[in-house]
Amino acid sequence: MREAFRQALARLPEGLREESLTHVSYANERGVPSNERLEFLGDAVFHLASAHLLYLSLPDSPEGDLTRLRASLVSGSSLAAIAAACGLGELVKLGRGEEASGGRSRTRLLAGALEAVMGAVFLSAGWDEARRLACELLGASAALGEGARVPVDPKTLVQELVQKSPGQTVEYKVVNVEGPDHAPVYTVVCLISGEEVSVGRGGSKKDAEEDAAANYLRRRESTYEHA
Repeated sequence: MREAFRQALARLPEGLREESLTHVSYANERGVPSNERLEFLGDAVFHLASAHLLYLSLPDSPEGDLTRLRASLVSGSSLAAIAAACGLGELVKLGRGEEASGGRSRTRLLAGALEAVMGAVFLSAGWDEARRLACELLGASAALGEGARVPVDPKTLVQELVQKSPGQTVEYKVVNVEGPDHAPVYTVVCLISGEEVSVGRGGSKKDAEEDAAANYLRRRESTYEHA
């Protein structure tokens, strides 16, 4: 996996490779393009590649299971682990503040950098090469097959619980954003039928929502255990 990634990175045109490895903190200090646009593109490549593979490999699986498997394969923590295994953290160009705060091991930064490189591969080599590399990096084939476990994220569990009670609704609202632009921390509240039931924090709105959902589930479980 690491060798395949390094080879793909080496084949990129120099300008595209440099951009894919340039974090916004470095870009702001030097006045050069960051990898954020490539990150946006690479995120879509990973999602489509994993969806295509899952669709072909699990012909009997319903949409819900495929969606959850895809979410697991391309989650921030999964992509960050792949990036770390490929040694991507040591290659990314960081600003002084991000470097000093340990950015090279930050989950969101690593996942974003991997997506940026994937976006660059797509632009340079096309869909077939990008799909091949994405599937190899995800190691999706090892997670498939008979008896594959379908992961369920906290937000999905909360949604399923709420749907059991007709008329109930669940929503998430951002109540605060703090920290620098390149490393924000979101605070989100989870509301069930308009009532606040939990609070979550994370480096992105999505992560904060998942944290809020997980906190609600833990509180709910604790309540039942002590009932």
